[in-house]
Amino acid sequence: VELTVRDAGTGIAPEILDHIFEPFFTTKDVGKGTGLGLATVYAIVDRLHGRIDVESAPGKGTTFRICLPANRGAVYEEETVENPEPERGTETILIAEDDAVVRELTVEILIEGGYRLLVAKDGHDAVRRFDENRDGISLAILDVVMPGLGGREVHDHIQAARPDLPVLFCSGYSYSALTKGELLPGGGELLPKPFTPTELLEKVREMTDGRLSG
Repeated sequence: VELTVRDAGTGIAPEILDHIFEPFFTTKDVGKGTGLGLATVYAIVDRLHGRIDVESAPGKGTTFRICLPANRGAVYEEETVENPEPERGTETILIAEDDAVVRELTVEILIEGGYRLLVAKDGHDAVRRFDENRDGISLAILDVVMPGLGGREVHDHIQAARPDLPVLFCSGYSYSALTKGELLPGGGELLPKPFTPTELLEKVREMTDGRLSG
């Protein structure tokens, strides 16, 4: 199955074209882009056992072709399995997420799970809320890429004052890409986006109970 995306833009120079799928490669100014967009697309296509090709030249636009293996087998209905409800909690959790939609969804899930929340809209806000409530927080959930102050910087600030406090990172980027760009500390716990309510609640319970290995 082939998906083609074509534009009529200015095109991409040959010396840049060879690097566009590399994590953190970007021609944008500092603070204007992470260079992770096409790297994430490449990772998704590769995970689906497909391939992505690009054709471009200055002044001639750009064409991306994504080829994915077609499913020619029979389609079966999956058997529904009832999973037990995740264990509820009462702890106070610090959340830092700059995307309003993701932030509101995360808050709704955790409130339904019984948790008390300190909600920050970015890294600077998270540092302020942590400093005001540092002794009462049981877990910090941090988006990795945020404007101004990223999750790694907030993590370092938290760890300097509360090295015992577990920190859960959330991101749509892969673990390998984040660690390569030093946006995630080695051994840091990462919950990939998008996540289901059950995945979030189970991970939160696991970390607040101290059940993580290592």
